[in-house]
Amino acid sequence: MLPDGAPRASALSDVAVHAGVSHQTVSRVVNGHPNVAPATRERVQRAITELGYRPNTAARALVTGSTRSFGLVTSHINQYGPAQTLLGLEKAARAAGYSLGVAILDDDSEAAMREAVDRFVAQSVDAVVALSTYGQAVEALRRFEAPVPLIAVQVGRDESRPTVWVAQEVGAELATRHLLELGHRTVHHVTGPPDSLEARGRMVGWRRALEDAGAPVPEPLHGDWWPCSGHAAGRELAARVRAGQDDVTAVFVANDQMALGLLSALADEGLSVPGDVSVVGFDDVPECAYFTPPLTTVRQDFAELGRRGVELVLARLRGEPLESQPVLPQLVVRRSTGPARQTV
Repeated sequence: MLPDGAPRASALSDVAVHAGVSHQTVSRVVNGHPNVAPATRERVQRAITELGYRPNTAARALVTGSTRSFGLVTSHINQYGPAQTLLGLEKAARAAGYSLGVAILDDDSEAAMREAVDRFVAQSVDAVVALSTYGQAVEALRRFEAPVPLIAVQVGRDESRPTVWVAQEVGAELATRHLLELGHRTVHHVTGPPDSLEARGRMVGWRRALEDAGAPVPEPLHGDWWPCSGHAAGRELAARVRAGQDDVTAVFVANDQMALGLLSALADEGLSVPGDVSVVGFDDVPECAYFTPPLTTVRQDFAELGRRGVELVLARLRGEPLESQPVLPQLVVRRSTGPARQTV
């Protein structure tokens, strides 16, 4: 019972009276039924707005068999790429009229992922989206089926289920070719963690670009996505420059946070960027334009990734075929790259 004086929420019957239509007509409009005349639909929608009516989602689910909700299972959300992908998916789901519930895993094990998916299924979500860029979780996805459509995001091409992903290899090739075209004899690379699919893809693209150009392929330096590992790599590369290793003139760093650490280390060692060493990152975090110098990097379109992910979910719900296609990254050139320094 409502407290005395408390306003009563508008009901579907109130909307029907206000719009001058039947209860069934309002129900059809609310549930997206196509057999409603445009003028009538507009009148009902105007009444809904004027009364501030909010549909009862539980009741609507009983009628339509749909909760108009997705579940998102993810991990490593403290990293820029997964966090931005989550935002892109939520925005695209909201634009399509769906809500997005999120389960953040403490680990990438099959048991943790299965528990999260089962929990969403118990909540009667229409579909589950699995966002992971780490190998263990991807392997887990391939080993089980869900009773609702299960879509994978950022796991690369997967023949066993529909996926949507950014072409990491293409982005790495863009970065490496850019440096080679500036006259650098080779390009060094600071990788991400070995269990990251994104890090592996970027290393594959870097190596492929060097091999296609007939350039030497240096031994990569290993990082962990965070600035401290980029700083350590920068100090090591600076020591090689001081030792007279003339091939250290360009570096492709697997993400912008490590690139920030690397730039700091090179400055600490008295090396100029791009005068002594050119640097390219990956992701295009908002701070890149304000690094010293502003960082040349590879931009991932997370909004497009989210839009395509939701588009793939909706196609699966409708039973329509939709071919998985990668989202292509873009090179953003700023002042951290320039011609190779003259060596003797």
